Amino acid sequence: MIEILRLNHRLPRDCRITTHVALVARAFGAIKMYYSGQKDSEMEESVNSVVKRFGGPFDIEYINNAIKLINEKKDEYNIIHLTVYGLPYKKVLKNLSKNVLIIVGGDKVEWNIYKLAKYNLSVSSQPHSEVGALAIFLNDLHGDVKKFKNFKLQIVPNEREKVLKEFK
Repeated sequence: MIEILRLNHRLPRDCRITTHVALVARAFGAIKMYYSGQKDSEMEESVNSVVKRFGGPFDIEYINNAIKLINEKKDEYNIIHLTVYGLPYKKVLKNLSKNVLIIVGGDKVEWNIYKLAKYNLSVSSQPHSEVGALAIFLNDLHGDVKKFKNFKLQIVPNEREKVLKEFK
């Protein structure tokens, strides 16, 4: 099971980025994203709209206390913090169990997060976007885009135009 924790969501600054973290998480195999910081009902509605139209499962949940969530998950999950300051992620990828909680930052990440994580990992050891890091990591961890259930729309690959197939 793959879950994501997005830290320190800030309104209005992070609305688009946090939405993109959720969309990448969903597309590449996560079943849930938690986020801390400021509650953002509009962002949640946007993500839930995609899930409703393009399928799931995928849930999004606001939490008040990221540290508490990490402590609740640490016995059953590998806690992975994606950071530009971590070790190269490919060195531990094959050692990960099926349950992972992947933490991506927003505002400055507290030192406690680095200490609580089982692994602090980097995809490049260079400054980059948390969205890009999450996409690369999940692709290598999970493989191809997952299959979805309960969708109303499906994108049909096409080289030149947008093609959607509607299901009732």
